[in-house]
Amino acid sequence: EVQKLNQQLEEKNGEIEQMINQPPYEKEREILRLQKTLAEREKAQATSDVLCRSLTDETHQLQRKLASTAEMCQHLAKCLEEKQRKEKGSSDDQIPTERSNQVFLQLLCLLDNESSLQALICNLQEENRMLKQKVAHV
Repeated sequence: EVQKLNQQLEEKNGEIEQMINQPPYEKEREILRLQKTLAEREKAQATSDVLCRSLTDETHQLQRKLASTAEMCQHLAKCLEEKQRKEKGSSDDQIPTERSNQVFLQLLCLLDNESSLQALICNLQEENRMLKQKVAHV
């Protein structure tokens, strides 16, 4: 490992000597090329930062929506249970009323929305992870 590091050090020293021995215009050209590369990387980094912040904000918004949807589902489920208990208390053979059917349908729609939101959040988290990897790579 020490030999490998010494070899790399010799290569770098060779590159430095080569740069020193270059005519001034080639040095300037290399400096300009490196500055341009640096500017491109900084621009890409800034873009990635903005995208990451945007995705983070959107993820937080979706998580809040998901939490409120879950609360609504729980509330509707409780309402449905209470309604069914009341109906069973008055008559065991009674058919659920139109209102309880509506509540049940609303609950089903909200459950579908919740699974869609969960899938969207998973997709955004994966995209966020990939962007973070790209940022780390840059």
